[in-house]
Amino acid sequence: MEKSEIKGFIAKRVAKELKDGDVVNLGIGLPTLVPNYLPEGVKVILQSENGIVGTGTVNDDNKDPLYVTDAGGSPAAVGSGGAFIDSCSSFGLIRGGHVDATILGGLEVDEEGSLSNWIIPGKKVPGMGGAMDLLVGAKNVIVAMEHTAKGNPKILKKCRLPYTAVHCITKIITEMGVINVTDKGLELVEYNPEFTVEQSQEATEATLIVSPDLKPMC
Repeated sequence: MEKSEIKGFIAKRVAKELKDGDVVNLGIGLPTLVPNYLPEGVKVILQSENGIVGTGTVNDDNKDPLYVTDAGGSPAAVGSGGAFIDSCSSFGLIRGGHVDATILGGLEVDEEGSLSNWIIPGKKVPGMGGAMDLLVGAKNVIVAMEHTAKGNPKILKKCRLPYTAVHCITKIITEMGVINVTDKGLELVEYNPEFTVEQSQEATEATLIVSPDLKPMC
């Protein structure tokens, strides 16, 4: 698979996890591509933890980088029917279990469903944002990321970087496959036909349990 195709491929598959009417929080980077691939007839309410419910499409007419930004600091907009809310209300939605799904990137994930995605020791970081709250407050936690980093596995037996939260992930989606986090470990339920199951396992430090109902990614 061409490097330039990977992010779009992952985002398109993640979009199929969302249902019409879902309240969805998107992390920065790859997750922001997901709304571009929503299936026909599926509309979601995008929530930004810094205080926007109903985030809309940014264009030259409504872009206001000085006053309206998303949680990552990028220009944002509010769609028709959307609203600005204060931080307490925004995190009340998250902590109260009203967010149906959060889609986040990951530096590392592990076979226990834990995630490290907010800091690499020794490097500057703007802060953890709302990731910790989202990981424990959202009904479904989907990690959307490339399977490896510079050839090194990102799906580990145990995260080595500082945790964002533990035992929190529902599903991992990469360019190689779709992996459910279960009580027994990481179950590979879909594979990308461009890679063999063996190649996926070689690129993964944690053991992958191959589902008896394994099917191609679609």
